[in-house]
Amino acid sequence: MEPQDYDAIVLGGGAAGLMCAAFAGQRGRRVAVVEHGDRVGKKILISGGGRCNFTNIHTAPDRYISSNRHFAKSALSRYTAADFLALVESHGIAWHEKTLGQLFCDGSAQQIVDLLLAECAKAGAAGGVVDVHCGAPVSGVSHADPRFTVATGGGAFRAPSLVIATGGPSIPKLGASGFAYDLARQFGMKIVEPRPALVPLTLGGEQVLFRELSGVSTEISATAGKARFREAALFTHRGLSGPAILQVSSYWRHGDTVGVDFLPDAGPEWLLAAKREHPRATLRTMLREHLPARLADTLADRIDAPRELGNMPDKALAGAEARLRDWRFAPNGTEGFAKAEVTVGGIACGELSSKTMESRRVPGLFAIGEAVDVTGWLGGYNFQWAWASGMAAAQAV
Repeated sequence: MEPQDYDAIVLGGGAAGLMCAAFAGQRGRRVAVVEHGDRVGKKILISGGGRCNFTNIHTAPDRYISSNRHFAKSALSRYTAADFLALVESHGIAWHEKTLGQLFCDGSAQQIVDLLLAECAKAGAAGGVVDVHCGAPVSGVSHADPRFTVATGGGAFRAPSLVIATGGPSIPKLGASGFAYDLARQFGMKIVEPRPALVPLTLGGEQVLFRELSGVSTEISATAGKARFREAALFTHRGLSGPAILQVSSYWRHGDTVGVDFLPDAGPEWLLAAKREHPRATLRTMLREHLPARLADTLADRIDAPRELGNMPDKALAGAEARLRDWRFAPNGTEGFAKAEVTVGGIACGELSSKTMESRRVPGLFAIGEAVDVTGWLGGYNFQWAWASGMAAAQAV
């Protein structure tokens, strides 16, 4: 069967791929979106508890992890959170801001998928077209300059521009895989080793006892390397989770420790002040004023300070407080790509133009979204990278 001819083929019908296809189509391009799953936008639909945390008003390049910390600046500056919010409002989608600049749909994440498909449909008015082909797993990609040919079970497509927007391997139950990396390698592009990010951490050894606190949540400040995040932490039957832990997981490496400040709101020398004001209190009772009882009891037992505060030396109290403010956990791993929201690593930024997302090696080949070695913080940053990188490529295909 003769391949269908287009101006651009976008591999992947997720956030970045649909964004790219829509706005390339609105530039008069004929675009084929090739999606191996039975529907587009699956990761969008499960995001934000089903309400899609579609961007973050505090988006800035320093909130992204990459082997090239400058790479994301160009795309993010040219398509901002305010730009996407304006698009959301133009579709009449009600939204609200949660903590830390996170924007969510009031209704359903389906509204964002519908927005993207509606934008794809606008291509016709500009003389373009966006055809979405679902249930079309790719069986092969070839390049005979100047055109790429993509073979699928349902037919073949041919175009001078090919956009890799198939994401990373996080959440494989949605069909995620390392396909983007395999394809990039086929064209000689380098890959920064991918690893799970925004993922729960697991505990073993002596710290297994903290698993007994499964279900307990509290506000903390967590650190990994130079990164620090203050949000909630959640103890699980396997280890540590919750927003603060997911954030630092992106920076954590095997063999490193994670520091937790269990007293982020307590003033300096809190225990010494408590000794003066409540000399007959114990560490356990004082911790229960700041933390859930089960967690307070576990920490008190580990510190082993059963005496009344008035009977403890100042040095011992200072040491106990120092430990509570920088409690060291030594994770033995993560819950892997199965539970990771995103992937750190991917197609190396040095392979791509930061302005257009086009390969420096192969003209006409582009990579966008999570497939690229750019990973945002938790809270809408990764969607904003999808919109911005997708728009960058849309202006160039």
